[in-house]
Amino acid sequence: MSSSHSTRPAPELASRRRFIQGLAAGGAVAGLGLWPNHSWAIGQPALNGPGNPNVLTGTRFDLNIGETPMNFTGLTRPAITVNGTVPAPILRWKEGTTVDLFVSNQLPRNSIHGHSTSIHWHGILLPPNMDGVPGLSFDGIDRGETYHYRFDVRQGGTYWYHSHSAFQEQAGLYGALVIDPLAPEPFRYDRDYVVLLTDWTDLDPTALFARLKKMSDYDNFAKRTVGDFFNDVQDQGLAATIQNRKAWGEMRMTPTDLSDVNGNTYTYLMNGTTSLGNWTGLFRSGEKVRLRFINGSSMTHFDVRIPGLKMTVVAADGQYVHPVTVDEFRIATAETFDVIVEPTGQDAFTIFAQDMGRTGYVSGTLAAREGLRAPVPSVDPKPILTMDDMGHGGMGGGGHDMSSMSSNAMAGGSMAGMDHSGHDMSSMAGGAMAGGSMAGMDHGAGGMQQHPASENNPLVDMQTMAPTARLDDPGIGLRENGRRVLTYADLKSTFSDPDGREPGRTIELHLTGHMERFAWSFDGMKFSDAEPLRLKYGERMRIVLVNDTMMTHPIHLHGMWSDLEDEHGNFQVRKHTIDMPPGSKRSYRVRADALGRWAYHCHLLYHMEAGMFREVRVEE
Repeated sequence: MSSSHSTRPAPELASRRRFIQGLAAGGAVAGLGLWPNHSWAIGQPALNGPGNPNVLTGTRFDLNIGETPMNFTGLTRPAITVNGTVPAPILRWKEGTTVDLFVSNQLPRNSIHGHSTSIHWHGILLPPNMDGVPGLSFDGIDRGETYHYRFDVRQGGTYWYHSHSAFQEQAGLYGALVIDPLAPEPFRYDRDYVVLLTDWTDLDPTALFARLKKMSDYDNFAKRTVGDFFNDVQDQGLAATIQNRKAWGEMRMTPTDLSDVNGNTYTYLMNGTTSLGNWTGLFRSGEKVRLRFINGSSMTHFDVRIPGLKMTVVAADGQYVHPVTVDEFRIATAETFDVIVEPTGQDAFTIFAQDMGRTGYVSGTLAAREGLRAPVPSVDPKPILTMDDMGHGGMGGGGHDMSSMSSNAMAGGSMAGMDHSGHDMSSMAGGAMAGGSMAGMDHGAGGMQQHPASENNPLVDMQTMAPTARLDDPGIGLRENGRRVLTYADLKSTFSDPDGREPGRTIELHLTGHMERFAWSFDGMKFSDAEPLRLKYGERMRIVLVNDTMMTHPIHLHGMWSDLEDEHGNFQVRKHTIDMPPGSKRSYRVRADALGRWAYHCHLLYHMEAGMFREVRVEE
């Protein structure tokens, strides 16, 4: 592993990890996140018992938030815990009941994670004062106080909960929610496991955020080299290679920059255990096993597969979908997928989750008995982004000539940082793009994407020109890999549009940012500068998201469902989190059926904290 920054401790990091592997092999760190953590079975035949110490059931729950020393890497660090554990206990509710949750703040006075705390029940329909977002729905829970969450459980499925205070989610405050539905489920299974995927850092999360603001590419150890340049010249020719490098240089990003924080900083966990700890779920040959995958990470998209087993996806974000059988799926931060597997023919199978940037992974095992492991696959080759991935198809690679465009044609920075030297628009009037407007511009089969004037500011470093929905795209690094990979186009709810009305109006929002300054926003305006989005109670409306950035953003609307549409505007699948790859444009319907103030944000924690957050107000 190489580094473009001489100050990075990559060799020491690698050495420390080898040291920890040696400790784990010798059994010296049992109980420190490196030792086997077995069988969090929550289904048949029993809810609790040996191997299931962390499942709480019923209607009353006492949750104590504190700070506990944890060791996942060989270094002991303070974690935010619920009842002393990371992850927090699995909470099992029943649809149709009322739950009472007493959340007590027992953080020490000298905690590096602050004095106030909160819990947000992700994807759960509830009153706004129960949603757990300090500053919007309530004041937060101060040290020594207890907050009583009480609400009716109006849904079933797999969800999760986490802190919405500062960076406490990164420090360990997250857990799984399993809600038993009133009606029988449309599939059968014999065993039931939560598989909660998360990312851990030994750094103080506040210090990590400060590092991102100063050096956003700190973790990008895979920048293109001189050797890569000559390889590309051999494959593509000198002119095309130079043009491609110029385009990326003007965008101030490299084609290997897939995530802001990756395995060079993070240790990936499965149910609070490292790969060395080998979380294990037991099975008997021929049984159907339900795996409830939850991405509770702060900044990581995981690509999940179980070599030797097909996975049948039966639910997404807690809602039933028509079963679709795949080899692999990408799960964005905050998403959940329920799958059914039928292990047979061998005694052990590896659950393998690699990060999108291919810098690390976490693995666990499905096994017929304790102590077994299966081979762990190698991490896939590192993906290389293209201009097509960015929603700039053909740009930087020829096809259209823009070289004669006058200097004020892009006034306002609407195409800042983009190399369009291959696009022919010589007849364009000088001010055609002034202020970011591209109305009437033709770009191949359709018009060029228009952009709000508010994007024309120093905190927006690029814009997409030809975004598409890409619902049938497996994603960067997953295309044509020889495996059947889940796409959004595969996800179809088992029910029709729950509202049935056509949207009465449309709101278009652009996901914007500046890579070097690590500034993120909607429509070029960070949260502190933006007015709330106002929805009329009871209306059916459409939200269109356009990702103008070069990063993938999972977008979460609190309090209401997001009903994703296909490319023809038809209802497709109900979700609580919509993932937005670079250069994508996706739409979904929202029924404004929850009065109050709600959060709306990117679920990459540091993007949210850096400004990609809006308030939504549903009013009479």
